[in-house]
Amino acid sequence: MESQSPNAVNETKPKGLAILSFVRDLVITLLLWVYFIFGFLLFFSPFYLIAFVCSPIREAAIQRLNCLFYRGFFVLVRMLIPGLGMHIDPKVKNLENCIIVCNHVSYLDPLVMISLFRRHKTIVKATFFKVPVFGWVLRAAGYIPSMPKGRMAGLMVKQTKTLAFFLEKGGILFVFPEGTRNRNARKGTLAFHRGVFKMARLCKAPINVLVIRNTDKLFTPGRFLFHTDFSGAISVELAGTIQPDYDKENVSTAGLMEQAGTILTEKQRTSP
Repeated sequence: MESQSPNAVNETKPKGLAILSFVRDLVITLLLWVYFIFGFLLFFSPFYLIAFVCSPIREAAIQRLNCLFYRGFFVLVRMLIPGLGMHIDPKVKNLENCIIVCNHVSYLDPLVMISLFRRHKTIVKATFFKVPVFGWVLRAAGYIPSMPKGRMAGLMVKQTKTLAFFLEKGGILFVFPEGTRNRNARKGTLAFHRGVFKMARLCKAPINVLVIRNTDKLFTPGRFLFHTDFSGAISVELAGTIQPDYDKENVSTAGLMEQAGTILTEKQRTSP
């Protein structure tokens, strides 16, 4: 019998490992989708229905349920991917009464942010408000549609009018001002959208700049499967705070955008 050449062994081993890696990625990704679908239907949907009936506490209750749902998601992720860690800056955990702007490198970023803050709002693409069930949750949670038209414009105005009061009571508004995922963050930030900085001026709210790392290594843009062989930590760090005296200073939207962009760019370039 012919002996197998070393080259043949070297060629088949990586291919076999690649197949095993693909199967592991696929199975774990499907398990996470099972959590999203059946975890919501079987465990969380009754509580969402109760919150909807209790209109005086509806918005706050939905936000807390969203927070718990995504915290459960990341607990499951860490159970299924032992090499994954989570590092949250203690300063981030204590943030309240403010607007947060942060980088955006993966679809996981908003899920991470929701899991960190029980009282939160964010800006979401207007098209998502039209999705059955999901759109209802977005509305009930008080989330704000972006680039609204028609009925969405009225919803945006309604949510914006109550935003200052929401922040005063300890709430958080987090936004990804780049508007889309940045696939090369080390070279700098994408152009910011002005809306969130106008809101900061309107509400006279401090702006905290956060940096999220490694979510793109776990769930890469353009790829359906999780990278389950990733070994490292998803981290969220406070990069800086912008707290102008809105009553005494001539604060411009452009100035706030420039400050936030500088803080975010410098932090991302010095990241490990």
